[in-house]
Amino acid sequence: MRRAGLVTAALSTTLLLTTACGSTQHDEPEATRHTPLAIADAPAKLPVPRGKGSEVADDFNGDGHRDLVLNDLVKAQAHADDAGIGIVYGSDRGLTPGARQLLSPKRQAAPTKGQLPAVFDAEATCDLDGDGFTDLVVSTDPPYDGQGRPPVPLQLLFGSPKGLTGKAVKLTIPAAARAGNDWPDQPVCGDFDGDEAQDLVVHASNGQLSFLRGPFTRKGTPRAAGAPVPAPGNAPTGPSADVNRDGYDDLVIRTTEGTGSSALVLGGPTGPTRTGVTLPSGIDVALGAFGKAKSTLDAAIGSPGGTSLRYDLPATAARGTLDVPGSVLDAADFDGDGVSELVSSGSRLRIFHGRTAGLATAGMVTVEPPAQGTTRVVTVGDFDGDGRADLVVRTYVGETKDTVAVYPGAKKGLVAAEPSVRFSSAEFLAP
Repeated sequence: MRRAGLVTAALSTTLLLTTACGSTQHDEPEATRHTPLAIADAPAKLPVPRGKGSEVADDFNGDGHRDLVLNDLVKAQAHADDAGIGIVYGSDRGLTPGARQLLSPKRQAAPTKGQLPAVFDAEATCDLDGDGFTDLVVSTDPPYDGQGRPPVPLQLLFGSPKGLTGKAVKLTIPAAARAGNDWPDQPVCGDFDGDEAQDLVVHASNGQLSFLRGPFTRKGTPRAAGAPVPAPGNAPTGPSADVNRDGYDDLVIRTTEGTGSSALVLGGPTGPTRTGVTLPSGIDVALGAFGKAKSTLDAAIGSPGGTSLRYDLPATAARGTLDVPGSVLDAADFDGDGVSELVSSGSRLRIFHGRTAGLATAGMVTVEPPAQGTTRVVTVGDFDGDGRADLVVRTYVGETKDTVAVYPGAKKGLVAAEPSVRFSSAEFLAP
C-alpha cells in the first residue's frame, strides 16, 4: 500500500524462539488487559466483510482494517500436503478468526502447461494495481526441465471488496528485464521510483535485480521494466522503507540468505539503482526509528554474538551494540510514541524499548509464548487501529497442532500480558 506517516519496517517476520522464556514484564493494570479468545470458543466461519478500498497495509478487502497472512498451516494429519495460505480478516476490534479464508493451489493457482503447483506460499503484499485493495504475491513451483531460462514462479492474487477472490495470474517479467538462468524470485514491494505506484523488485542473477514498475495490470504485467539493475548481492529483502525520507522507498540487499553482509540500496527516479551504506555481517537486519524522531531510519543487525546498531542511515554517524544475541529481528512502535521498539529472538523473545537516546537493555520486555511448543513471531502491525503495533506469534506442537496469538501494543509494558485473540490455524481446514 502507499505509505502513510512514519514507516518502521523490519526485514524479517519469522523470529524463532523456544519455550524457555523468562518472566514477562508488564506495567499495564489487570483490568485493562484483553480477554483472550480460547481456541475451543473460536466462532464459526463468517463472511468476509465487504470494503470500499483503503490505504491500510495488508487490507485485502479494503474495509480499513489490517488482515493477517499465514503460511505453513497445520495439517489434518502428519505428512499431508500443504493446505495452502490462510487469511484472517480484520475488524474495528482487531482480527476476527471467524472471518477467514483458505487459499489453495487447487482453487486459486494458475496452472503451467496444465499442471497446478504443489507449492503455494505468500511472499509479499502491496496494492499492485492501485485500486485501494491490497494484493498478494505468491511463490509457486512450475514445471521446469533444467534447460535454459526457468519460468517465472510468482503469481498475483488481487484484492477486492470481497477480499482475495478469483484465480491468480502469473507475474510477467519481460525478457529484457531478466538476466541469467536463476529463478526470478524473492519479490519485494515498494514505491522505488516515487510515482506513488507500487513496484516490484525481484532477484535476477549474478548480483542483478529485475525492477518492475507499477502499477500492474490485472494480467500481471508491469507498466514498464528496463534492463536488469546491478545490486550488491543476490538476496533482496523486504519490507522496503523510505530510509532517508526523500520520497523513494529503499531496500536491503543481502549477499546470502544466511549469515553475511548486506547493503542498503536507495530508490530514486530510475528505481533502486544506488548502493548506499554497507552493513556488517549478520543473520538478519531490521530498520526502524529506534531513537528520538529524526529525519532518517536506523538499522539493527542481529547475530548470535550480539546485536549491532547503526544510527541515522544512510550515514553511520553513531554506532552501538546490544549485548544480546539477535538471530532474527523486527521493529515496530508498540506504545505509540513515534519511536520504534526492536524485537529480537534467541533463547527468548525480547522487546527493547526505543527511547530518546536509542535502544538499551534497560526496560527490556520478555514475552511469554501462548502455549508449550516452538514459537515464531509471524508479524508485527496495528491490527486493532489504536495507533500501536501488535505482536502476532505462533506456537507449533508438531505438524497438526498450533496456537496463533495476538498481543496488543500497550502504552505501558509495550505489549499486553495476555493475547486479545487466540486461535489455531487448524480452523482453516474446517468446512
